[in-house]
Amino acid sequence: MSRRKKRNQNFELTPLQRDALRHLGGPADYTLLYGGSRSGKTFVLVYALLVRALKAPGSRHAVLRWHGNAARQAVWMDTLPKVMKCAFPELRVENNRTDGFLRLDNGSEIWFAGLDEAESPDRILGREFATLYFNECSELNYSAVSLALSRLAQKTSLKPRGYFDCNPTGKSHWTYLLFVEKIDPVSRQKLIFPDNYFAMQLNPDSNRANLPPDYIEKTLAGLPERERRRFLEGRFSDDLEGALWSYSLLEQCRIDRDRLPVMTRTVVGVDPAVCSSPDADNTGIVVCGSGADEKFYVLADCSCRGRAEVWAEQAVRAYRKYNASKLVCEVNNGGELFEHLFQRMGLDVNFHPVRAVKDKYARAEPAAALYQRKLVRHAGIFPELEEEMCSYVPGHFSGSPDRMDALVWALHELALSPVGNRWITA
Repeated sequence: MSRRKKRNQNFELTPLQRDALRHLGGPADYTLLYGGSRSGKTFVLVYALLVRALKAPGSRHAVLRWHGNAARQAVWMDTLPKVMKCAFPELRVENNRTDGFLRLDNGSEIWFAGLDEAESPDRILGREFATLYFNECSELNYSAVSLALSRLAQKTSLKPRGYFDCNPTGKSHWTYLLFVEKIDPVSRQKLIFPDNYFAMQLNPDSNRANLPPDYIEKTLAGLPERERRRFLEGRFSDDLEGALWSYSLLEQCRIDRDRLPVMTRTVVGVDPAVCSSPDADNTGIVVCGSGADEKFYVLADCSCRGRAEVWAEQAVRAYRKYNASKLVCEVNNGGELFEHLFQRMGLDVNFHPVRAVKDKYARAEPAAALYQRKLVRHAGIFPELEEEMCSYVPGHFSGSPDRMDALVWALHELALSPVGNRWITA
C-alpha cells in the first residue's frame, strides 16, 4: 500500500499547526514549538515524525523525555494513537513494549526513552537516528540534550532534524536562551549558526476546535497569574523578582549521577500535607545527602499526594532505598501523631520531628545561600521541585511549596552537621 493511500486525505490540521508543519520541514535543523497547555504542539510534532518515518523506509526516530515511562505514557499510548486514528487510519504498527519501540510496516522505527542517567540512556543512545523529538523540554537537562543530539546521525534520504516542545518556564531556561535569544546556554556566547534554530509559539486559543467547551475560559483563565502566563498565554517569564532560585542557577548546580561522590550521610526531608482530599497539597518528600567532597546533593524527589499512610510508606521506601540515617519531618500540623503513625504501621525509621518557627521564605534563605556558594548539586533534574524553587515568592504563589519545604528541611539537617573542619549554618 502506498504512503499516499495510508494518509487520510480528509484530515486537516489547524491553520497554526499547518504553519508549524511548514517550519518543521524548513531550513532550520532544530525547531522548538512552545506555548500553552493543549495547544496542539505534541500532536503536530508526532504527525511530522510519522510523515518522516513513512517517507524514509528503515529510518529510525526517537521521542525523548526525562523519564522514559512519561514518554511512553504521554506520547506512545496517548498522542500517537490519536494522530494515527485521525491522519493515518490504515497504518499498522508492530509494538515492541519490551525494548521500547514500535515498527512501521516499511521498517521504520520510533523509539521512546528517558534521558535520566538512572534509566541507562546509553541503551538507546548507542543507536543513530534521523529524528530526535524532545518532549516537555522544561523537564530536560541541557547537557543530556546535547549528548543525545550527537546521535542525530542516521544516513537516510531525510535531513536529520531535532524537534522540541515545552510549556515555557523562565527566561533563564536553556530553551529560551537557545531558541529565542540565540545564545549558547553553556558559554553564553552568540550562536555561530543562529538560523539553525527556529522557535514558534502555539497557544490553546488556536486549537479551540479540538478542546472541550469552556476549557480555556473555565480552566486556564482561572489559574494564578504566573501559571496563566505559562499555560494559557504560553509566555516565557522573567525570573521572578524575589525568588530565591533561578533556572540558570540550578542549571549550574547540576551533576550526572555517575559522577556522584560517596555519600557520607543521607536524610529524607518530609513536609506533610494537612489533609488527603483529591485537591489537597502534595506531601513533600525529598532525599538529600552529604558527599565525601563536602558538598550536598539532592538525590530524589519522591513527593506524592494521598492519605497519611500513603505518604508514610513512600517516605520509608525512600529512606531505605537511599540508606538514610534520619527522616526529618515537619510536625507543626501533626505533632506527635506523625511519629505514632510510623510506629503503628511498624515502619522502622529514625524519626526526627522538626517544628517551623519562621515563615517558609525565611526558612528557605539559608538553603538558597548554599546554592549561591555552589555547595549544592542536583543529581539529575527534578521538574516539579525546581518549578517551586524558582516560583516561590510570598503572596505570588498558589498552593503550598511542599517539595521546596521538604528540600529545605533535609538541607537544614545536613548543613547543621559538621563538614570537615567547618560548620555550615542554615
